Amino acid sequence: MSTTSLPTPDHAARLRDALLAAAFTADGLLDLLGAPAYAALARSETVPALRATRGEAPLDTLVRLFLLQQPVAYESARAALPLEEALADGWVVRDGDEVRATVDVRPYGGPEGQDWFIVSDLGCAVGGAGGASGRDEAMVLGVGGASTTLAGITVRRPVGSALDLGTGSGIQALHAAQHATRVTATDLNPRALDFTRLTLALSGAPEAELRTGSLYEPVGEETYDLIVSNPPFVISPGARLTYRDGGMGGDDLCRTLVQQAGERLNPGGYAQFLANWQHVEGEEWQDRLRSWVPRGCDAWIVQREVQDITQYAELWLRDAGDHHTDPARYAERYEAWLDEFEARKTKAVGFGWITLRRTDSEQPSIVAEEWPHPVEQPLGDAVHAHFERQDYLRRHDDAALLADRFRLADEVVQEQVGLPGAEDPEHVVLRQNRGMRRATKVDTVGAGFAGVCDGQLPAGRILDAIAQLIDEDPVRLRDRTPEAIRLLVEQGFLEPVAE
Repeated sequence: MSTTSLPTPDHAARLRDALLAAAFTADGLLDLLGAPAYAALARSETVPALRATRGEAPLDTLVRLFLLQQPVAYESARAALPLEEALADGWVVRDGDEVRATVDVRPYGGPEGQDWFIVSDLGCAVGGAGGASGRDEAMVLGVGGASTTLAGITVRRPVGSALDLGTGSGIQALHAAQHATRVTATDLNPRALDFTRLTLALSGAPEAELRTGSLYEPVGEETYDLIVSNPPFVISPGARLTYRDGGMGGDDLCRTLVQQAGERLNPGGYAQFLANWQHVEGEEWQDRLRSWVPRGCDAWIVQREVQDITQYAELWLRDAGDHHTDPARYAERYEAWLDEFEARKTKAVGFGWITLRRTDSEQPSIVAEEWPHPVEQPLGDAVHAHFERQDYLRRHDDAALLADRFRLADEVVQEQVGLPGAEDPEHVVLRQNRGMRRATKVDTVGAGFAGVCDGQLPAGRILDAIAQLIDEDPVRLRDRTPEAIRLLVEQGFLEPVAE
């Protein structure tokens, strides 16, 4: 792969019209390829897709050209594209009687059914024809699991300004352009900003302000309502690959991003990151992450996965294609990773999400939890609701809590666990079928309380009725129950009813 000059967006609108006319969309691909070939392409297996695109329809041509990176006949390309403009702008090049693509163009479905296109280097889209290995330092990747995860957890509210830090091919900037008046996208790699410009233009999105530089340097002291970043978070010995290696020691890059975000957020603004962090001997990972949170910010930190240092090293050695190199060279690089971890007393590496919200509260809420279980994306509304609940709990002491009314959240079910035929269950579980899909054990009082919360009666009166049913002193029940109610509110099982 070579980092040749990139196309210009001069005639992007005409190219977009042609792609849409041919049904070169996420839905169109699935219809053409079928589910097995579509799934195989996501695994970088192209043979099924090649077999499915043997026809001469424009969609067959476009898939072979831009997704499978196969040369196509000149006449076929002319039937599928505004070919003269595509050649002039550099989207394709002619080689005798054939035409080849210069970039990967991948259909991408927006959250409201939009037909978007992500532009990246050939072979660098996840599931692209070139797979995931053998990438050069300056290469720009397309859509991957990390980028779609960040897009899914981002809080989507109309805002005045948004910053996509480390934009890559522009996926987060594309999403932000739908709800932010002004979008700024930065990247250390100038080539990435060129790809962001192409992604936005080909997707029919407004232009973004593009700035070159590292971390927050390109934006100085400017502040934003939303900051998002899928940074080069890999903890590696060195900085071989710009798209993944931060160039700082250990998890210092992620720590710096988080610590410096607070002063660049407007009041009420969100900063949302994907990150890796070290699990260091003699230190709880939660304490490490809490120390990153800037003053004046609430935080919700979710650890989604943990890998021991050998798993982690092997994952990223494969990502770089090092497992295909000379065995001695591979072993040397493997040793370098383990030496780096040993020097830092790192026993494992965590991966997850970090969300900050600037509140300037004197009682910040910092929640750091492990949640490796399946969730329902998109989660942006669930993230927003989490911080709304923190505000509510911060404003209400126990007396105010018991005076309020609650309703059981939608999609919550109750499960009773116990031996078959037993008169009473061993325990009761409340389970969410939406959002984070949490489950929590409750006692009989908690289950009874949640079951009758329909927003009609204050919590205290419900507890008084339960106390009468179970023959318990209502004062004692009122004293011991608010903690359990707080937990159910914090985790989203109960929702306060607004007056």
